[in-house]
Amino acid sequence: MLDEVKLDKWGYEVRTNSDACISAINAFYDQVLGYGRERSVILEAPTHDKDCVLGNILAAHFALSSGSAESDEVDLYVRAAESHYDVATDYEKAVFDAVSSLMTEDRNDDVALRLHAKLARDFPKDLLSLKRAQILCFYMGQPQPSFDLVQQALCENEESDYIYGMLAFPLLELGKLIEAERATRKGLEINKQDVWAQHNLCHVLQQECRFNEAVQFMEECSSAWSSCSSFLYTHNWWHVAVCYLEGHSPLRKVLDIYDLQILKELERPYCVAAEVYINALGLLLRLYLRGETGPCEDRLKALAKFLTDRTAWHVEWLLDILSLWALASIGELSAAENLLKSLNFRVSAMMKPKQQRMQKGFLLAEAVLEYGRHNHDNALALLGPDFDACDYKMIGASDEQLDVFNDVWYTLLLSTGNAAKAIQILETRIKSRQGVPFMWRLLEKAYSMLGREEAADAAEKASVLENAYFRSTTMNGSLA
Repeated sequence: MLDEVKLDKWGYEVRTNSDACISAINAFYDQVLGYGRERSVILEAPTHDKDCVLGNILAAHFALSSGSAESDEVDLYVRAAESHYDVATDYEKAVFDAVSSLMTEDRNDDVALRLHAKLARDFPKDLLSLKRAQILCFYMGQPQPSFDLVQQALCENEESDYIYGMLAFPLLELGKLIEAERATRKGLEINKQDVWAQHNLCHVLQQECRFNEAVQFMEECSSAWSSCSSFLYTHNWWHVAVCYLEGHSPLRKVLDIYDLQILKELERPYCVAAEVYINALGLLLRLYLRGETGPCEDRLKALAKFLTDRTAWHVEWLLDILSLWALASIGELSAAENLLKSLNFRVSAMMKPKQQRMQKGFLLAEAVLEYGRHNHDNALALLGPDFDACDYKMIGASDEQLDVFNDVWYTLLLSTGNAAKAIQILETRIKSRQGVPFMWRLLEKAYSMLGREEAADAAEKASVLENAYFRSTTMNGSLA
């Protein structure tokens, strides 16, 4: 190991004599923070300096998390970093300690979060490590520490690219929409091509039922998405499609986005299929719940090969749960049951604190499978009388991604004759988000089931909203 030290993008010392190694590390920072599709650039760092601790540990984590390398290759990166740990800079040691905590077989998320929090305090300009910490918080279902960490780093990064998009997301998850919109617009002032800030502004507009504004904004931004990872490319289009759907646009608009944007990603270079399917299935379930069963069934059958492929299981909890519904819906019950058993085994093997946290996620998985099998009484019993999908953040999903499971619950209440309970819940939840016509249609149905005269008012409200955003009433389905 040579004694030369160079500075990375953040201005922190990295022990290496290779400018090319530092360039690869800096490029990786930008790829991750910008949700780029060329994150594999970090694998170039060890080729330029096989002894660089930072380059090797970042390459190891990328290779492990992306599945882009065999375990032996990951181990080589880790061992190379370990063998030079003693001569690494303080910054490199802190990154090594934090990243290594994410890579152990008996990973303890609480320990990993503490190490990342210390790293963020000691090296506040390192936005990549801050992003890793936020992602960890996301999968732990804990937006408050995610917000605290970025707020702490803000004073050192007030005019930095990416920081305000990173601030906005936990604000969204904490329900602070005004502050989140302010943060996203500040981020877009710094860099209007910040795709994560674009995404977060769409969250705000969507949650506030500003559907036409959200669609116009996102479609104007969409030219910047071609360099995005499979996840964010298809996820941003998913948001556009959901805005069209919730605003009662023509069905063709939603299906075109599914067919021509989301599914077409599978044909592009560096595609990560699981990242595509998580958005595809999330959209199809929403369509299904709105009675568009024909278009859903055709498209679900086209996904059967992926859904039954065991190597695609357990990439994401949300993907597994959506896959359970999809498999049951197309009659692949054996595969669905095997997936559920495999999920149960994984939960049973977790460390106790995480196992207790994920038990709720497993109950949701069971309920969604029962819904897919049309066992509505069983599904409702599993979800319980006080279900709120926002309590299930631990499956690694945003409020908007989770909201489809609220729709499942409302549908189950109605299909099992629990109209009075449905009215109680829908009246309460509509107060906080009054502009979604589908919710008013559900409420109309609940009122009608009990012969209540308020059904006419709910129907009128739904009709007005169905024409308020995209001036169309061409959604042809009936409530599932």
